[in-house]
Amino acid sequence: MPVVYQGTTAAEGRFAVVVSRFNESITTRLLDGAVETLKARGVSDERIEVAWTPGAFEIPTVADRLAASGRYDAVLCLGAVIRGETTHDQHINRAVSTALCEIGLHYGLPVLFGILTCNTLDQAIARSGGQRGAGCQPATTGKDATVPQLGNKGVDCALAALEMVDLMRKLPRK
Repeated sequence: MPVVYQGTTAAEGRFAVVVSRFNESITTRLLDGAVETLKARGVSDERIEVAWTPGAFEIPTVADRLAASGRYDAVLCLGAVIRGETTHDQHINRAVSTALCEIGLHYGLPVLFGILTCNTLDQAIARSGGQRGAGCQPATTGKDATVPQLGNKGVDCALAALEMVDLMRKLPRK
């Protein structure tokens, strides 16, 4: 039988959350979902620190500073980039996702991508805990969910952070 490494969402640790103020009606809901999820899994308020940025583009700069501090077991990054009339969203999304990946690899630290990249405001609302249409209920995560377009990606981000912290502790060290 091969050795299998797998994390659980029962991890303890210190978590930094970087959240964008742009599209704040959406990002506040992502933040609420993430913080409530961490707290429901036993993470105390004192072990959760939140940093607000003006927009999604600034998230990597703050995430890098927090990762470099060595204080955190994971950095959760939350934002909402909604397509407009130009390709601006594509440039922001590409730059932010690439930078966050590089930060995580550089520091060997889970840096979670909880940034919505939606075509419409309705999509962002649905993915931040909102509901659209009669009888819609928030769904579980993933494409195999009953109604995959609904839910709160802040919750998903927090669960992934907990799992990654636990997994990283179980993996062999460099």
